[in-house]
Amino acid sequence: MAEIRFSGFGGQGIIRCGLISGKALALYDNKHATMTQSFGPEARGSACSSQLVVSEDRVLYPYISIPEILISMSQEAYDKYEPELRDDGILIIDKDLVKAKPPRGKIKTYAIPSTRFAEELGNRIIANLVMLGFFSAITKIASPEAMKKALPGLVPGRFLELNIKAFDKGYEYGKEILKKEKKTKSKK
Repeated sequence: MAEIRFSGFGGQGIIRCGLISGKALALYDNKHATMTQSFGPEARGSACSSQLVVSEDRVLYPYISIPEILISMSQEAYDKYEPELRDDGILIIDKDLVKAKPPRGKIKTYAIPSTRFAEELGNRIIANLVMLGFFSAITKIASPEAMKKALPGLVPGRFLELNIKAFDKGYEYGKEILKKEKKTKSKK
């Protein structure tokens, strides 16, 4: 079982990240998933999150208790949710928007300039898809094929191709990070 929290500020597509991942896992990767969401009082612009519980078996309790994966796309969300991350968890951040403290415990941190990559692709609104691609490559919880199959109906049809391009950009960046990490480990 995996407990995942996507976090950022309202308007970044954080809830959509949970919806896409849940749909991908449940419909195309043969897993069970539940998604819950929360907003700050102002919704747009304040910290928000979507939580995903993923399991090979039926999910009996839909809420996360101690997430093992935290994706943060804003400083406020990082500050609010990082203390809840397991001591041996995975932290994934937008490195241009989040300044992470030195990791505690055995937390592994991975960073991607998702908003900058989205801007380079022509629209910063797709930063969440860049992040989803990166998340997929780093965690291997959902296959990239399933994630892309889940997009129709959850992203506007006219932007489907751009969203897939954004996902692929993040996924390839994640694969490169893991390759570098593997080389570093083999040199030790």
